[in-house]
Amino acid sequence: MTTSQTAISEQQFVVFRLAEEEFALGITKVREIIKVTEITRLPHVAKYIEGVTNLRGEVIPVVNLRKRFGLEEEEETQDTRIIIVDIDSSKVGFIVDEVKEVLRVPSDAIDPPPSNVAGLSSTYLEGIAKHDDRLLILLHIDRIMLENEPLEFSKLEKHLNN
Repeated sequence: MTTSQTAISEQQFVVFRLAEEEFALGITKVREIIKVTEITRLPHVAKYIEGVTNLRGEVIPVVNLRKRFGLEEEEETQDTRIIIVDIDSSKVGFIVDEVKEVLRVPSDAIDPPPSNVAGLSSTYLEGIAKHDDRLLILLHIDRIMLENEPLEFSKLEKHLNN
């Protein structure tokens, strides 16, 4: 099998934990993973937007995925991380309980999303990956901020530029 065939037959994901579930994001969307740093709170934004953080001179909005998905809040631990991702032409940070690993998954081990998994609508899901004895919930990162959320981010950008 050639290298290009291998690249087509598997995908690479960043696996992370929220509550007791394992989720994954396509590695091409992930810019970096950082420890939780100082987050500046902002008024009049959605509850799941924790605020903004300064990453090497760039102001990045930070979203708490537990709050975004309606999960019970939990105290930050030494494992809590912010995953910096590209959404459209912007960078956004997502707070997760723990980043577990980077994993290659064969494309034929990825199934389309069922209508509802772990309480999440299939709108947010790219699929379910089977890896060994595990099921990974593959998030569609571009859809996490749907409907009224882009309005919230535009408010956030206006607030930062004033």
